[in-house]
Amino acid sequence: MNETDLATLLSGLPLPAMLIRQDDRILACNAPALALLGDSIVGRHPAMAVRAPAVLEAITAVAREGGVRETRTTLRREGQEEAFHVTVSGQGEGMVLCVFRDVSAEEKAGAMRRDFVANVSHELRTPLTALMGFIETLRHAAKDDPKAREMFLGIMEHEAGRMNRLVRDLLQLSRVEAEERVRPKGEVELKPLLEGVISSLRGVAEREGDRVELTGDPVTVPGDPDQLTQVFTNLIENALKYGAAGQVVRVSLTPEETVRGPAVRVEVADEGDGIDPVHLPRLTERFYRVDTHRSREMGGTGLGLAIVKHIVSRHRGWLKIDSEPGEGSRFSVILPLG
Repeated sequence: MNETDLATLLSGLPLPAMLIRQDDRILACNAPALALLGDSIVGRHPAMAVRAPAVLEAITAVAREGGVRETRTTLRREGQEEAFHVTVSGQGEGMVLCVFRDVSAEEKAGAMRRDFVANVSHELRTPLTALMGFIETLRHAAKDDPKAREMFLGIMEHEAGRMNRLVRDLLQLSRVEAEERVRPKGEVELKPLLEGVISSLRGVAEREGDRVELTGDPVTVPGDPDQLTQVFTNLIENALKYGAAGQVVRVSLTPEETVRGPAVRVEVADEGDGIDPVHLPRLTERFYRVDTHRSREMGGTGLGLAIVKHIVSRHRGWLKIDSEPGEGSRFSVILPLG
């Protein structure tokens, strides 16, 4: 088989692949390999294409002993470091085939799962530890102390409620992620929906000494009314809880033109302390909090904005966050009209 035939054979492989002959020169590469390793590597030593000792050692070992070896390396592609699983196999006559499989997404997903489990464990461990401690105290030291018993039961109720909210939000996040690629089929009149959300949060507003103002014309969008209610309940409740006491939370509906066509922007603006710009890109990450202690005291689980992001994505919309320290925050949901 000549070099042309080998190049044709490699071109049928969907993954980057290069064939090395017995004199340690690259004999042929397919197009994905040239894009990954460089378009002038044919005829050169593998070390000029892959500067990874583990891969070079595997090539040397397979050329000498045959068989198959697998290793992992990182390569730079389009300015990004990406992880690759490399299979190095003997092809007879001293030739070696290297096939590169991009595992960056798999490794990132694995890291996210590990972080998620660690975060959930941490969030549950704190209230569980508190509950176990109070139960032990009620059984012994405070067994005959009605005042202490009442105080401890109140704290236990608070901690149990915190765990319940966390489990509820975890289930909701799982449900929303499962439905994210399924487009809603209903129609939602946004202004009445927002009026209902504001009415349901009147108690929270009165407790904080706040007022919520709604402006804008009626508009209908494709959507799931329950999920959009959840989005705006979360955003308005956050504005009431984390904004300044005695503030006016302004909710506005305004038309917007986007690259996808006509849309509506629903903006929730508070008069709070604002958020340092360094935090803005991470606000929708699971369990990310600007002020962990304050968020927990307010009953937050750290999952609300992650749920909002996935719901808005399901509605083919965008979530935009603007904030500067001392100037309040503006959370905007932009939803297409069709």
